[in-house]
Amino acid sequence: MLQALRSTLLLSLTAFAVAACTLAPGPILAPAPQQPTTPSSTRADFNAVVQRMRPVATQVCRERNPRLDCNFMVVLDDRPDQPPNAFHTRDENGRPIIAFTIALIDDLRSHDEIALIFGHEAAHHIADHLPRIQEQAMTGALIGGLFAAITGADEATAQRIVNTSATVGARRYSKSFELEADRIGALIAARAGYDPLRGAQIFRRIPDPGNQFLGTHPPNAERLREIERAVDNMAAGRPI
Repeated sequence: MLQALRSTLLLSLTAFAVAACTLAPGPILAPAPQQPTTPSSTRADFNAVVQRMRPVATQVCRERNPRLDCNFMVVLDDRPDQPPNAFHTRDENGRPIIAFTIALIDDLRSHDEIALIFGHEAAHHIADHLPRIQEQAMTGALIGGLFAAITGADEATAQRIVNTSATVGARRYSKSFELEADRIGALIAARAGYDPLRGAQIFRRIPDPGNQFLGTHPPNAERLREIERAVDNMAAGRPI
């Protein structure tokens, strides 16, 4: 029994590591095709937005979560075979990294859209979502591992139970994290002088994930409403 428990807990730790790498918050975007832009104008637009957004994101980070490293690094992945995407992560020292693929930049239609996506990814760091997701994945994996050990599951079955439990744990609050990142992202974009409502038009173009069980993102209409509420709260002087 103890040997089985040790084995399944090892599987739990492995599943946690996988979940921590694959379930980081952030949108996977695939907007509808539009008129192409030249690489030079694309990079110039992106760089212009980053120059305005990064110091504001740093300021908001220090206001809301001063214990974090708020020195954002921004990376542009210009490999043409990568799909439209943006995400945030942290390096080994806790420094936040925001990454965009060139395909996403090409698909965004205004500086406001670039700013909102930047703000959204920065907000995931500010709200400390990544370690919270990792903690939930670990908890789920451990519960799954204990269940597998108690029920005497074989190694292959135990692996499936642990992996599923880690995924369920990691996704437990993922939709609420996305909405929180939308709100804080709208605040950052507005403080930098961009229009979050114009930026949110991207949610009228990207595929709607719907309200799927264990989905990672809320429906697009819900995200639009969340940003509209954030803008209303800012206008009224209410907290975000």
